[in-house]
Amino acid sequence: MSAILMALPGVEHFAGHLRGHLGCDAGELLLHRFPDGETCPQMTPAVEGRDLILVGAMDRPDHKIMALYLSACVARELGARSVGLVAPYLPYMRQDAVFAPGQGVTARHFARLLSGCCDWMVTVDPHLHRFHSLSEIYTMRTEVVPAAPEISRWIAANVERPVLVGPDEESEQWVAQVAAGVGCPYTVLRKVRSGDREVAVSLPPAGVLGGRTPVLVDDIVSTARTMIATVEQLKAAGCPPPVCVGVHALFADAAYAELEAAGAGRIVTCDTVCHVSNDIGMSATLAQAVARMLA
Repeated sequence: MSAILMALPGVEHFAGHLRGHLGCDAGELLLHRFPDGETCPQMTPAVEGRDLILVGAMDRPDHKIMALYLSACVARELGARSVGLVAPYLPYMRQDAVFAPGQGVTARHFARLLSGCCDWMVTVDPHLHRFHSLSEIYTMRTEVVPAAPEISRWIAANVERPVLVGPDEESEQWVAQVAAGVGCPYTVLRKVRSGDREVAVSLPPAGVLGGRTPVLVDDIVSTARTMIATVEQLKAAGCPPPVCVGVHALFADAAYAELEAAGAGRIVTCDTVCHVSNDIGMSATLAQAVARMLA
C-alpha cells in the first residue's frame, strides 16, 4: 500500500504539491480543539500498517508543536508502520549555544522532542552553524534538501547580469554554491550585530558590482535588518535596486514592508514558509528526499 500524506494547518497548499510529486494517498488530519484549548488529533483513513507522512508549517512554532507532537504519537498508537515529517522550515536551530547566563541550548531539546515522535524528517537548509549536521542533535533519520540549485535556476532565468551578495562571512560557502550554479561572481560582506534589530554591514567592493544587478541571498529573513542594512549600503554605492532572495520568509512584524521601503527592487523567497514573496518552489526536490526515506 502507498504512503498516506496528511497536512497540519497552514501548509495544505504546499502539501498538495508534494503529494502530486509523490503520487501517494491523501489523508485528512482533523485537530479538534476542546473549549479548554487542548487538542485531539483524528486521522482518516486508517493508518495501521501504513507509512504516514506529516507535513508541518513550522514557522512561529510554539503554538504548532503540540499538534504535531500529538499527531505523530497518535499515528504510532494507531499502528502506523512509520511516521515521517516534512518540515520545509525547521525552527529552533539558532539557539545552538549558550549566549547568556541562565540560557540553554534549546536546539538540542527541540531535536529530542521531534526525534522521540517521528522516524525520519526532511527539511530545507536548516540553520547549521555551530552544529555541522542534524545528526549531531537528532537521533531519527534526517535529510537536508539544499535550496541553492532552485535559487540558482530562478536567478539565471529572472535576473540579467547578476552579482550575488552574501550578508556575512557565515553565508559565503552557501552564496558561493548559488553563484556557481548561476555562473556569476559574488562578494561577501562583514556584519556586526549589536542587538536583535541592530545590524551594520561593510561597504561592498565597487569593482565586483560594476554594471551588474546585485542579488542579496540569505537563508532566514526574520527582522530583515541584515538585508535592509545591505540594501542601504548598495544604494549608497550607486547600485541599481537589488533583488533580495531568502530561503525562509519569516518576516517578523513589519519587516517585509520595511525591506520594500528600504529600496529592494524585488523580494523573492522559497515556499518553505507561506508568504506573498514565494516564487521558488521546493516541493519537487523535497519529494525526492521523501521517496528516499520511504525506500
